This record gives sequence, structure tokens and C-alpha cells, in this order.
Amino acid sequence: MDYHPQPTAGEARPWAFPAPERDALPNGLTVLRCHRPGQQVVAVEIFLDAPLDAEPEGLDGVATIMARALSEGTDKHSAEEFAAELERCGATLDAHADHPGLRVSLEVPVSRLAKALGLVAEALRAPAFAESEIERLVGNRLDEIPHEQANPARRAAKQLSKELFPATVRMSRPRQGTEETVRRIDAPAVRAFYDAHVRPSTATAVIVGDLTGIDLDALLAETVGDWSGNSVPARPVPPITADDTGRVVIVDRPGAVQTQLLIGRIGADRHDSVWPAQVLGTYCLGGTLTSRLDRVLREEKGYTYGVRAFGQVLRSTAPGSSSGPTGAAMLAISGSVDTESTGPALDDLWKVLRTLAAEGLTDAERETAVQNLVGVAPLKYETAASVAGTLADQVEQHLPDDYQATLYARLAETGTVEATAAVVSAFPVDRLVTVLVGDAAQIADPVRALGIGEVSVVSG
Repeated sequence: MDYHPQPTAGEARPWAFPAPERDALPNGLTVLRCHRPGQQVVAVEIFLDAPLDAEPEGLDGVATIMARALSEGTDKHSAEEFAAELERCGATLDAHADHPGLRVSLEVPVSRLAKALGLVAEALRAPAFAESEIERLVGNRLDEIPHEQANPARRAAKQLSKELFPATVRMSRPRQGTEETVRRIDAPAVRAFYDAHVRPSTATAVIVGDLTGIDLDALLAETVGDWSGNSVPARPVPPITADDTGRVVIVDRPGAVQTQLLIGRIGADRHDSVWPAQVLGTYCLGGTLTSRLDRVLREEKGYTYGVRAFGQVLRSTAPGSSSGPTGAAMLAISGSVDTESTGPALDDLWKVLRTLAAEGLTDAERETAVQNLVGVAPLKYETAASVAGTLADQVEQHLPDDYQATLYARLAETGTVEATAAVVSAFPVDRLVTVLVGDAAQIADPVRALGIGEVSVVSG
């Protein structure tokens, strides 16, 4: 039998994160464009400087309702007509509010880009904010809240934010508002927030895809270029303060068969020089199935299906801002274990952290992490949406356009000692706030016996 010859590997080609072109429209809208040959689905990300801490007092959630209402009708189309027009384009449109601001995301076949971008411009320029639609969106949001309260992971995240930040700081409260604040939201409140914060002069549009044969300048001028609005002075950005005194808070869920773990504190954001080493060290600690936490808690002890360590940027400001350094990231470890294993699992988790501080990472761990983080980057950014999302992240975090490309180079250069120092500093055993969502009657005493901090119990 004759066999086909075994294929030979091709020559490896260098890869770098795509570099965008940056310019601005006459109306003040900043545009980042990135031509990606072969990407026939174009991704558009529009960042609006409408942060959550700009929401009026007592109206937490108004930014979320406004974001959802952008696609619920305009001065030219009703909500049903707008949805039908998007469907005819084969487009998906989404918008959500977070601490840095509002993000509007569009994906559409390149052949329908002009029509879809026109609809997005229409939504930004003249949203209807009809009373009936706002009432429906408020009702939907109120229906979501009990489900979020019932979800152990969401409940743990809510409690950790409440523990870390002062009650007066917006970050201490749920991103999408509480039942009390959402009930107060009406169409005039949504319109007022839109009028105060949505304008092209403080917005950035990121467009990524195969732009061959498209006169993008003309297309932008006809769509988002026709959007107008007054410029306003820069808003003062309050500093982020957090209390990471080591302690344990149990959110009581009587009868729960599992305990949700969320352990965290506030640390450096991407503007800090330690960030690459922190990323590398955190990945070694709990970034994948072969990391230390999984190796001990999952493989050796069988406590869990998986535990992850991660860093998530909450907010960043531009370097040299008059507000001073006001950026921060959430550094956290999350997972779930069965109720009986809560005490032993936490004990072993703290042992992993103490061993890491005493002995450091190994060169093999560092090498594996670099290969995983840097080596898979070309696959991670195969789609236009993934590239656009990262570029928009850089915009909202006030990072240079080449940040991601530079990050991979810095990760590859980071040594084992540097990564160890960063992760030990990120997760000090005596400065971690631990939130446990589970049956307090069964887990409180075993957790107290560990001596990892004062233990308190709150209702679930």
C-alpha cells in the first residue's frame, strides 16, 4: 500500500498584534482602523466616555438602561423596525455599560457595513428613548436581579466589591444597579444621562476587518461623521481606595452543597511597569489546568473542577492626568468546592501561596506560561472581533495603540524571579479578602480554625 508522504512543517513566520491607523473626524470622533485581509465579517467597537461614576446619585443602573435602549428605536425607526433592519444586514449589535464607560459593539458582513454603520450612527445620534421601551427595559432589569442574587458566583462578586470599596464609591455597588435604584429610572432620566455624556468629541470608533475596496473615509463621513454634540470639559476622576485587610465574609446559603470561593484585593493596572510580570506570575499560579492551584486543589485533592487566578482592570486614567494615578485592577482567585471540603481547600490554597512566597516559581513553570500566553496569541486574534475588542480595551484604559504588541515582547523577556516577585506581591497571604457563598453553619467553624482572618456572616 502506498502512503502519501508526511507533510513537512512550513517555516515559522513572525507575528505581531495588528497595528491600527488613528485619525479623527471633523466632529471630534476618534477613529482607529485596522485592515485585516480575509476577515469578511467586520467588527466595530465604539467607546463612549459615560462611566458609571457619572450616574446621578440614586440612579445606579441608568447607564445600563441607556445602553440597552440605544437599539430600541430612533427618530426614524421604531424598535421593531430597527431590529428588522439589523437582521436584514445580518448584523449583531450590542451595548453595555461598565466602570470606564459605554461600549457599542457591531459585527456585520463587509458587504453590509455601510447600512449597518448607518443604523449605529442613527442610534447614537437620535435614540428615541420611548417611555414604553424604557419601562420594559426597567422591568427586564428588575427581573434579572433575583436571578443574579441566586447565582453564587455573581453574589460573591457583588459582596467582594462591597467589602473592598467604601460605600460612597460607585465600584462598591452593582454595575447594573439595585432594585431600589433601577425602580427610579424613567425615560427623562435616561435622556438626561445621554445628553450629558454621549457625544462624538469624547468617543472612539474601532473598525477591524477586510476593508479592501471600501472608501472608509466617505463611509464614516456619511454615517458617524454626521453625529454632532457639544464638547465638555474633562470630568474629574475620583481616586480608587480599597480596604484589603485580611478577612473572611460568608454569605449564608443554608443547605448549599457547594461553596463558591472568591478571594481578592486591588492591585496595579496596565500602566504599572509590574503588569507583564504580574500577568505571567498569575498565570503560573492559576491561569490554566496545569497551574499550581489546579494541580493541588483539582488533581491532587479532588476538591474542585477548577480554580482560577486572574487580574481584571477596573479603571485606568491617562498618564499625567491631573487626577493623579487613579487606575486599579481586581486581583482574584475564584472557584467552587463541595461544602465539606471548604476548610481543607482553603487551607491548601493558603499553603500554595505560602510555598510560592517561600520557594518561588520554577523556570519550567515560567517557560510553559510564556509559551501559552505568547504562543497562542495568533490564534486568539484570528477574528476581527477579538482584535477590535482589545483595541477598544486599550482606548478605554488610555493605553498606546501598540500596547498589546509590546506586552507580548515584555512577557517573553520576563524572568522567573521577576514573575515570582510580582505574583507574591499580588496575592499576599495576610492581605486578601475572602468571600464564601455557602452554608455558614457547616463552614464557619472550619474556616475560623484556619486563622486567615476575622470571619463574619451575612445573609445570602
